Amino acid sequence: MDYHTCPNLAAMFFDWAAQKGDRPFLWAKRDGAYRPISWRAAADEVRALARGLRGLGIGRGDRVGLVAENRPEWMIADLAIMAAGAVTVPAYTTHTAEDHRHVLANSGAKAVIVSTAALALRLMPAADQISTIGAIITMEPLTRGQLSHAEVHLWQDVVARGAALPDEVDAWVAAVGRDDIACLIYTSGTGGVPKGVMTTHANIFANCYGAFRLLETIGLGDDVFLCFLPLSHSYEHTAGMMFPISLGAEIYFAEGAETLAANMQEARPTIMTAVPRLYETMHQRIQRGMERQSGLSRRLFELALRLGGKRLDAPQSLSLADRLLDLVAELLVRRKVRRRFGGRLKAMVSGGAPLNAEIGRFFLALGVRLLQGYGQTEASPVVSANPPKRIKIDTVGPPLEGVEVRIAEDGEILVRGALVMKGYWNDPEATQRALADGWLHTGDVGELDGDGYIRITDRKRDFIKNSGGEMLSPARVEGYLTLQPEIGQAMVFGDRRPYLVAVIVPHPELIDGIAARRGIKPDLAALARDGELQRVIGAAVARVNAELAPVERVRRFLLATEPFTTANGQMTPTLKIKRHAIRHAYGDALLALYER
Repeated sequence: MDYHTCPNLAAMFFDWAAQKGDRPFLWAKRDGAYRPISWRAAADEVRALARGLRGLGIGRGDRVGLVAENRPEWMIADLAIMAAGAVTVPAYTTHTAEDHRHVLANSGAKAVIVSTAALALRLMPAADQISTIGAIITMEPLTRGQLSHAEVHLWQDVVARGAALPDEVDAWVAAVGRDDIACLIYTSGTGGVPKGVMTTHANIFANCYGAFRLLETIGLGDDVFLCFLPLSHSYEHTAGMMFPISLGAEIYFAEGAETLAANMQEARPTIMTAVPRLYETMHQRIQRGMERQSGLSRRLFELALRLGGKRLDAPQSLSLADRLLDLVAELLVRRKVRRRFGGRLKAMVSGGAPLNAEIGRFFLALGVRLLQGYGQTEASPVVSANPPKRIKIDTVGPPLEGVEVRIAEDGEILVRGALVMKGYWNDPEATQRALADGWLHTGDVGELDGDGYIRITDRKRDFIKNSGGEMLSPARVEGYLTLQPEIGQAMVFGDRRPYLVAVIVPHPELIDGIAARRGIKPDLAALARDGELQRVIGAAVARVNAELAPVERVRRFLLATEPFTTANGQMTPTLKIKRHAIRHAYGDALLALYER
């Protein structure tokens, strides 16, 4: 397809559906087995749902919320919303009622599509506070107690009514321009308040084109993708949905993290996109599996790693004996590892958060082509990635074709190109800051090496990006913690990690009370490991966690040995905590929390 002239994403889908007809498009588990939905059947349902949405009063430019786990209906809904000329507003299934209220109110959503009754429990209280919402479409029936002030419609009824309406979808699609907004994906902003990123059809086309040019050297055609990350995340929305559609590829839906290994065997993907957490888990499983093997198998595995690493660093240094042994390792070890991923994988792409270079080297040494990339929602989202034929796994690769990158005087990475968002929804001031001088200011600090590869060295902003790729505001979580009467100060940690941990300074009154009962001096250092103090703070953290989304919850904590003060360099003169200083003081202890 021509990424530069296709009018919009819905048109792209319908063009492929016309070409592919009854060939498989979406694969989902039903009755214990993967069963396909053809391109033709998906297109028919997209058309019917688009007409049904129009019949409910959804017009051009209206925003429609979408709250669902990954399933065929997610993609059909997204495409139908676009085909109706409207704008998709995806939301995470882990959102709290307050998160939903903010997203729906800020976007001015006119309708919401939700999948299950369980998700509707959190959505309905928020939707009932939003005057703009006139319709709620549910993929599954709701109970009587879940009825809303808005009209509630079953998905199948909306589709059936739409199928009976005149088919004007082609005219609606033709009216959508490349620079129109395709979706509003909310991401954390200053102070942790999520902002709606206005992503246009042209933005996503630019990303798809860059991905195509990146991967065409390894051969594209009849590809199969395994959809695993949440489609509400910009990374999966582009790389796991729109890019596969642009290739006319098949898409399988993984059942969940616990079944991913089995799903890979069933789907046998050719390209897979995921976040570092997945590769960390795979690495651990492979390592644990090897530890259970016999001495010979373990030695062969170690040989494959050693020679694979040598081939990565200095292929010319491999002796004839090394090459012969490497061939043995290829036949007896690496082929078996690749079969774990289905056996026909061309490339795995890691994005959404920084990948540990040693994890990357592990897979590359085992003959699994792993490409680290970099991006953010404001760039639709991919900025750069390692090319398959020249991988530098400790970098995030050079910019995609059509993307300009430069490093500002303070080291911040600046990005320019057709992939950059239109701006933040209803927030011109934040838009002006982010797009100052025509460049997207990423908030990441880095450098370009001699080959133009980007190396991320720091984060200019104080946001945490966990190993699952979710952006979190530590200030928001710390604010909740310090609202508890037992907690005086807190610093949250978790960048590139699977979950959040914290350093907590108990409130002085709590320390005084425990010390008085024990008849000892109220010394925090002496009480830091006290069982009663740990239990009291643990109860306070549990109360906070009950109010937070799962990804924001503090899983473990340690007690500080002294308060954060300007005297010890852990606070600024304006009494803001100095994160780097606290991390330096408690770094080893914080890392130890992930090893328990």
